[in-house]
Amino acid sequence: MLTTGLPFFGTMIATSSRLRSHVEMLAVDIGERNVFRPEALHAAADYIDQQFHGQGYDVVRQVYRAKGVESANLEATRGGDERSNEILLIGAHYDSVSGSPGADDNASGVAVLLEMSRRFRDIHTERTVRFVAFVNEEPPFFYWRQMGSMVYARAARTRGDDIRLMMSLEMLGCYSDEPGSQRYPPLFRYFYPNRGNFIALVSNLRSRRMLRRTVSLFKRHSDVPVQSLATLSIVPGVSWSDHLSFWRWGYPALMVTDTAFYRYPHYHTAGDTPDKIDYETMALVTDGLTRAITALATASDL
Repeated sequence: MLTTGLPFFGTMIATSSRLRSHVEMLAVDIGERNVFRPEALHAAADYIDQQFHGQGYDVVRQVYRAKGVESANLEATRGGDERSNEILLIGAHYDSVSGSPGADDNASGVAVLLEMSRRFRDIHTERTVRFVAFVNEEPPFFYWRQMGSMVYARAARTRGDDIRLMMSLEMLGCYSDEPGSQRYPPLFRYFYPNRGNFIALVSNLRSRRMLRRTVSLFKRHSDVPVQSLATLSIVPGVSWSDHLSFWRWGYPALMVTDTAFYRYPHYHTAGDTPDKIDYETMALVTDGLTRAITALATASDL
């Protein structure tokens, strides 16, 4: 369980402040960022690059063109010790859908990615932990070859990367204790709570072993409520992020999410702004995910 004393409280305040700063930079100072606003897309990439560099990482840019616009996935790697060839990959897309500043979708995911990478600079692990900011997740690229994570996963398979788990951070900022604040696909509401105060971890059936293990570790290290689901990718929303690309290329992958449009009323709208985000809960989620990944990265078997 989490330590709830004053040092931990102070750490969470600092984490919350950094998360807010990242979200505001991406969603306010830069704003809507996609190939239809290339200057903003490049500004977001440069910001993430600078953050990784400032944390002490060498950044690898995987550059390609989409709709005639130079696009880049950004990779920062914390090398492992004894099992450095085994990789845990944490990813989040930094583009936003047309017409939206994308605070929750997905500046929140990028903010958690950057905070996790910052913390891992001081953590020694047996396995390699890799952090990747993906470009071009949103339409018109989602599902197709020019989706940033699809370009990355294809290259990873070609290189022979031994990715033991890919974790997609997709919308992590909306939480509510109000009854009825959580919706679901048909029938799921009979099995899950109606309050949107939890974080959800979702996988396909092939990745369910890693899903169960990650959920167990998150519960061990965090008091944030968590729900999980391993199911078919045809269920609406289950495959709607960068983990889909890794499923297609045969890697185990899962999504961590606040459940997006099943909870967040500002999904893919101009109202997706930083004032809607619960940074305190995001900080707790960040801590729980960091501890869970640390445990996976140091486990004797995976």
